[in-house]
Formats: sequence, structure tokens, C-alpha cells
Amino acid sequence: MKLGIIGKFGDNEIFNEDVFRSAHDKGLEFLEFCINVGRDVNLFTSKTEQLKEFLIKYDLKVGSVGRWGTERLNAKGKPNEDALKDDKALIKWCNEIGCGVFVTGCNYVEELSLYENCTAAIGYFEELIRYGKENNVKIAVYNCNWNNFVHSDPIWDIILGYLKDLYIKYDPSHCVYAGGDYLAEAKKWGKRFAHVHIKGALTVDEERFDDPPAGLDEIKWGSFMSILYAHGYDGNLSIEPHSATWRGELGNKGVDFTIRFIRNLMM
Repeated sequence: MKLGIIGKFGDNEIFNEDVFRSAHDKGLEFLEFCINVGRDVNLFTSKTEQLKEFLIKYDLKVGSVGRWGTERLNAKGKPNEDALKDDKALIKWCNEIGCGVFVTGCNYVEELSLYENCTAAIGYFEELIRYGKENNVKIAVYNCNWNNFVHSDPIWDIILGYLKDLYIKYDPSHCVYAGGDYLAEAKKWGKRFAHVHIKGALTVDEERFDDPPAGLDEIKWGSFMSILYAHGYDGNLSIEPHSATWRGELGNKGVDFTIRFIRNLMM
């Protein structure tokens, strides 16, 4: 497995060299880019040469590229052409920058039945999978409900059961906050994991309290990692700082703590 981190950039910046330098100085192996709803895909893809320069300079790879939150299906269950265009542009970009995983989701259309939603999502994913194969990129659906209904069973049974080449970007914290069993999900679906987020989760009085650094939270990371090893997972582990408490210098110390903690679980 390889350990990396999500590269976070401000709203008005594309690639800040400090992000690359920090990842390198911490001994990490890759950066993940989340180009979510509202962000102009072209602003990133137009900076490919600068990105490649930073990757070479700091000896880093791109672990995954993702786009969360977009409306991929319209009210009739047909593909939103702008969203599809952006997804394909990012898949092609993955190929250009040596990234093997594109992370996506699919919104639920309230005007349609569950059957119609699943059928429409399958059609959308089939197009991404086809294009992904042309560009040597795996398509993975995120297990978060941000404008996405393909985040857990029974929908996984239906859609991933049919689409054998659709993978999962897995984050145990989403399952924790949904009241699920992340170890059971990892046991059942670990073979389909293409990318894994390392993000702490902490509930108090049955409510979400904070997302502290992994290792200072309630997730049984040792057990989770054991399941990954049992499935032969050899992909990326991407640290996602996500806490309102752990910011600034404290946040930096939290990342350093998680790096030490997770590395002790890596063989």
C-alpha cells in the first residue's frame, strides 16, 4: 500500500507548490485531487505541465482524481451533458498525469422510481467505465451521500453486482456516521476497493462530534487494515484532514500523528 494525502487548494488557486513540498517533506508518496462541484475542470487540466513539473520535483504521484456533488442525471434520468463532459475530461486528464483512479457518484432523481434511478445510474457509469478503459483508469464510486445514492447496500448489490468493473472509493467515517458497520462492508466489498480514505470519526451521545486525526478516533483501524490485507488490497491510503478543531499548527501535528499511526499498520 502507499500513503498519501488530499491536496487542498484555496478557492482561487490551482496548484500551490507548498502543498507538494509539504507532502514530500512528510515522506508521503502521492497527492489526491478533489475537483468538486462548482470548480472549473478546465482550470486544472490547463495546468498539466505545471503539475507534472511539481510531481517530478517532489517525487510524487497522483493517487486519485475525484469530483463530488454534481448533478449527473437530470429530472428525466438522462445524463447531464455538462457533467458527463467534465467527468470525461477528468478521466482523460488522469491518463495524462499517470493517475489510475477517477472517483465519482450519481445523484438520485426524486421524480423517478428506484428501479429507474438504478437503471439510469448504470447507464451513466457504463459510459464512464468504457471511457476509463480507453484511458487505463478505474472508475470508483464514493461511499458518501453527497448528491450520491450509490454509497452502500442494498444499492451496491444492485449496481456493483451488475457492473463488475465499477469500484469503490471507501471511507470508514461515512459508514460510522450513517450508523453502519464499516468492518462488515469492508469484509463484503473489500475486493472492489480502488482507493481508501484515512479520516477519523468520533461520535458522542450518538451524534457526530468531530473528525479527529485517524488514531485519535473511534475507528478500529487495525481491524480495518487487517481486512484490507485479507483482500489483498495494495492500493492507496489517502489521508483526509477534515476536522473543524484540528486546524493550523494543530492540524499539521494531527497529520504527522496519523502518518506515524498508519505507517505502523502498514507491512
